[in-house]
Amino acid sequence: MKRSGSSRPQNCNVRGKYLVTQRCRRQHSSWKWLLSFRTNNWGLDDYPIAIRKEEDNGDPIFTAPRFTPHKYVAHILSAALTGGGDTPLAAKEKLKESFETVRTRWLEDGKPLVRPGRSWPVEFASQTHVNEHEALSEDFIHRVLDLDWAWISDESSLWDFHTDIDNTRLHAKIMEIYGIDVSDIQSGRLTEIFERIAHSRTTPAS
Repeated sequence: MKRSGSSRPQNCNVRGKYLVTQRCRRQHSSWKWLLSFRTNNWGLDDYPIAIRKEEDNGDPIFTAPRFTPHKYVAHILSAALTGGGDTPLAAKEKLKESFETVRTRWLEDGKPLVRPGRSWPVEFASQTHVNEHEALSEDFIHRVLDLDWAWISDESSLWDFHTDIDNTRLHAKIMEIYGIDVSDIQSGRLTEIFERIAHSRTTPAS
Protein backbone atom coordinates (compact mmCIF):
# COMPACT_ATOMS: atom_id res chain seq x y z
CA MET A 1 0.00 0.00 0.00
CA LYS A 2 1.40 3.34 -1.04
CA ARG A 3 1.73 5.99 1.65
CA SER A 4 1.84 9.70 1.14
CA GLY A 5 5.10 11.29 2.22
CA SER A 6 3.43 14.62 3.00
CA SER A 7 1.53 15.67 6.11
CA ARG A 8 0.00 18.61 4.26
CA PRO A 9 -3.81 18.86 4.65
CA GLN A 10 -5.61 17.09 1.83
CA ASN A 11 -8.94 17.95 0.19
CA CYS A 12 -9.42 21.16 2.17
CA ASN A 13 -9.89 23.41 -0.83
CA VAL A 14 -13.00 22.57 -2.82
CA ARG A 15 -13.66 24.72 -5.90
CA GLY A 16 -12.07 27.73 -4.26
CA LYS A 17 -14.14 27.40 -1.08
CA TYR A 18 -11.49 27.24 1.56
CA LEU A 19 -11.61 25.08 4.68
CA VAL A 20 -15.15 23.80 4.52
CA THR A 21 -14.96 21.76 7.73
CA GLN A 22 -13.58 22.30 11.22
CA ARG A 23 -11.20 19.38 10.64
CA CYS A 24 -9.77 21.09 7.58
CA ARG A 25 -9.38 24.32 9.51
CA ARG A 26 -7.44 22.61 12.28
CA GLN A 27 -5.24 20.82 9.75
CA HIS A 28 -4.59 24.02 7.84
CA SER A 29 -3.67 25.92 11.01
CA SER A 30 -1.28 23.15 12.05
CA TRP A 31 0.30 23.09 8.61
CA LYS A 32 0.84 26.85 8.58
CA TRP A 33 2.32 26.65 12.08
CA LEU A 34 4.86 24.08 10.93
CA LEU A 35 5.79 26.11 7.84
CA SER A 36 6.20 29.27 9.94
CA PHE A 37 9.52 28.00 11.32
CA ARG A 38 11.11 28.46 7.91
CA THR A 39 11.12 32.25 8.35
CA ASN A 40 10.20 34.92 10.90
CA ASN A 41 9.19 37.53 8.31
CA TRP A 42 5.57 36.46 7.98
CA GLY A 43 3.14 37.88 5.44
CA LEU A 44 -0.55 37.21 4.98
CA ASP A 45 0.01 34.08 2.89
CA ASP A 46 1.89 32.52 5.79
CA TYR A 47 -1.32 32.49 7.86
CA PRO A 48 -4.27 30.08 7.63
CA ILE A 49 -7.06 31.85 5.77
CA ALA A 50 -10.73 30.94 5.41
CA ILE A 51 -13.04 32.45 2.80
CA ARG A 52 -16.79 32.09 3.09
CA LYS A 53 -19.72 33.12 0.94
CA GLU A 54 -22.15 35.35 2.79
CA GLU A 55 -25.81 34.42 2.90
CA ASP A 56 -28.57 37.05 2.94
CA ASN A 57 -30.32 36.44 6.26
CA GLY A 58 -32.60 39.44 5.99
CA ASP A 59 -30.91 41.32 8.84
CA PRO A 60 -31.93 44.98 8.30
CA ILE A 61 -28.53 46.28 9.48
CA PHE A 62 -26.93 44.81 6.36
CA THR A 63 -29.44 46.52 4.06
CA ALA A 64 -28.86 49.98 5.55
CA PRO A 65 -27.86 52.58 2.88
CA ARG A 66 -24.30 53.18 4.07
CA PHE A 67 -23.37 49.50 4.36
CA THR A 68 -22.08 47.72 1.28
CA PRO A 69 -22.91 44.02 1.42
CA HIS A 70 -20.12 41.66 0.36
CA LYS A 71 -20.59 38.30 -1.28
CA TYR A 72 -17.41 36.91 0.26
CA VAL A 73 -15.56 37.43 3.53
CA ALA A 74 -11.96 36.34 4.14
CA HIS A 75 -10.42 36.04 7.57
CA ILE A 76 -7.37 34.66 9.32
CA LEU A 77 -8.33 31.66 11.43
CA SER A 78 -8.37 32.46 15.18
CA ALA A 79 -8.01 36.19 14.49
CA ALA A 80 -10.56 39.00 14.48
CA LEU A 81 -9.32 40.30 11.13
CA THR A 82 -11.51 40.24 8.03
CA GLY A 83 -11.88 41.54 4.49
CA GLY A 84 -14.92 41.60 2.24
CA GLY A 85 -15.43 41.65 -1.52
CA ASP A 86 -17.58 40.48 -4.42
CA THR A 87 -15.11 37.69 -5.23
CA PRO A 88 -12.88 35.48 -3.07
CA LEU A 89 -9.83 37.29 -4.47
CA ALA A 90 -11.25 40.73 -3.70
CA ALA A 91 -12.07 39.63 -0.15
CA LYS A 92 -8.53 38.37 0.33
CA GLU A 93 -7.09 41.64 -0.99
CA LYS A 94 -9.13 43.58 1.57
CA LEU A 95 -7.94 41.20 4.26
CA LYS A 96 -4.38 41.86 3.14
CA GLU A 97 -4.90 45.61 3.60
CA SER A 98 -6.16 45.07 7.15
CA PHE A 99 -3.33 42.65 7.90
CA GLU A 100 -0.65 45.08 6.69
CA THR A 101 -2.14 47.87 8.82
CA VAL A 102 -2.07 45.71 11.95
CA ARG A 103 1.36 44.29 11.10
CA THR A 104 2.86 47.77 10.69
CA ARG A 105 1.33 49.03 13.93
CA TRP A 106 2.56 46.04 15.92
CA LEU A 107 6.09 46.33 14.55
CA GLU A 108 6.15 50.07 15.26
CA ASP A 109 5.04 49.35 18.84
CA GLY A 110 7.75 46.71 19.20
CA LYS A 111 5.26 43.87 19.47
CA PRO A 112 6.09 40.49 17.94
CA LEU A 113 3.76 39.15 15.27
CA VAL A 114 1.57 36.23 16.24
CA ARG A 115 3.03 33.03 14.84
CA PRO A 116 0.90 31.61 12.00
CA GLY A 117 -1.43 28.89 13.23
CA ARG A 118 -1.70 30.39 16.71
CA SER A 119 -4.67 32.27 18.18
CA TRP A 120 -4.42 36.04 18.09
CA PRO A 121 -4.89 37.92 21.37
CA VAL A 122 -8.04 39.97 21.84
CA GLU A 123 -7.07 43.64 22.09
CA PHE A 124 -9.30 46.34 23.51
CA ALA A 125 -8.84 49.93 22.42
CA SER A 126 -7.63 52.42 25.00
CA GLN A 127 -10.10 54.39 27.12
CA THR A 128 -7.56 56.93 28.38
CA HIS A 129 -9.20 60.01 26.84
CA VAL A 130 -12.76 58.79 27.38
CA ASN A 131 -12.04 58.37 31.08
CA GLU A 132 -11.07 62.04 31.26
CA HIS A 133 -14.74 62.80 30.60
CA GLU A 134 -16.34 59.98 32.55
CA ALA A 135 -19.45 61.88 33.72
CA LEU A 136 -19.99 63.45 30.31
CA SER A 137 -19.56 60.07 28.65
CA GLU A 138 -22.29 58.53 30.83
CA ASP A 139 -24.62 61.45 30.16
CA PHE A 140 -23.94 61.26 26.41
CA ILE A 141 -24.70 57.54 26.30
CA HIS A 142 -28.07 58.03 28.01
CA ARG A 143 -29.27 61.24 26.38
CA VAL A 144 -27.72 61.26 22.90
CA LEU A 145 -27.26 57.59 22.09
CA ASP A 146 -30.40 56.68 24.05
CA LEU A 147 -28.77 53.61 25.57
CA ASP A 148 -28.69 52.30 29.13
CA TRP A 149 -25.07 51.26 28.73
CA ALA A 150 -22.33 51.23 26.08
CA TRP A 151 -18.62 50.42 26.04
CA ILE A 152 -16.81 53.42 24.57
CA SER A 153 -13.12 53.59 23.70
CA ASP A 154 -10.88 56.35 22.38
CA GLU A 155 -11.59 54.98 18.89
CA SER A 156 -15.39 55.00 19.19
CA SER A 157 -17.40 57.31 16.95
CA LEU A 158 -21.00 58.27 16.23
CA TRP A 159 -20.86 55.92 13.24
CA ASP A 160 -20.72 52.96 15.63
CA PHE A 161 -24.18 53.64 17.02
CA HIS A 162 -26.50 53.92 14.03
CA THR A 163 -27.04 52.76 10.45
CA ASP A 164 -28.03 56.12 8.91
CA ILE A 165 -26.23 57.37 5.83
CA ASP A 166 -24.75 60.28 7.84
CA ASN A 167 -24.58 61.69 11.39
CA THR A 168 -27.13 64.48 10.87
CA ARG A 169 -29.69 63.08 13.31
CA LEU A 170 -27.16 62.77 16.16
CA HIS A 171 -25.60 66.15 15.33
CA ALA A 172 -29.03 67.75 15.82
CA LYS A 173 -29.52 65.89 19.08
CA ILE A 174 -26.13 67.04 20.41
CA MET A 175 -26.99 70.63 19.48
CA GLU A 176 -30.36 70.33 21.22
CA ILE A 177 -28.94 68.83 24.43
CA TYR A 178 -25.57 70.57 24.75
CA GLY A 179 -25.96 73.60 22.49
CA ILE A 180 -22.79 72.67 20.60
CA ASP A 181 -22.34 72.24 16.84
CA VAL A 182 -20.12 69.23 16.09
CA SER A 183 -21.14 68.73 12.45
CA ASP A 184 -17.63 69.68 11.27
CA ILE A 185 -16.08 66.69 13.10
CA GLN A 186 -16.17 64.41 10.08
CA SER A 187 -14.75 61.41 11.93
CA GLY A 188 -17.57 61.52 14.47
CA ARG A 189 -14.95 60.55 17.07
CA LEU A 190 -16.56 60.74 20.49
CA THR A 191 -13.43 61.90 22.27
CA GLU A 192 -13.27 64.95 19.96
CA ILE A 193 -16.94 65.66 20.62
CA PHE A 194 -16.45 65.32 24.38
CA GLU A 195 -13.48 67.71 24.24
CA ARG A 196 -15.57 70.33 22.44
CA ILE A 197 -18.48 70.02 24.85
CA ALA A 198 -16.17 70.16 27.87
CA HIS A 199 -14.31 73.17 26.43
CA SER A 200 -17.58 75.02 25.91
CA ARG A 201 -18.42 74.57 29.58
CA THR A 202 -15.15 76.17 30.71
CA THR A 203 -15.11 79.00 28.17
CA PRO A 204 -17.06 82.15 29.13
CA ALA A 205 -19.74 83.15 26.63
CA SER A 206 -18.72 86.17 24.58
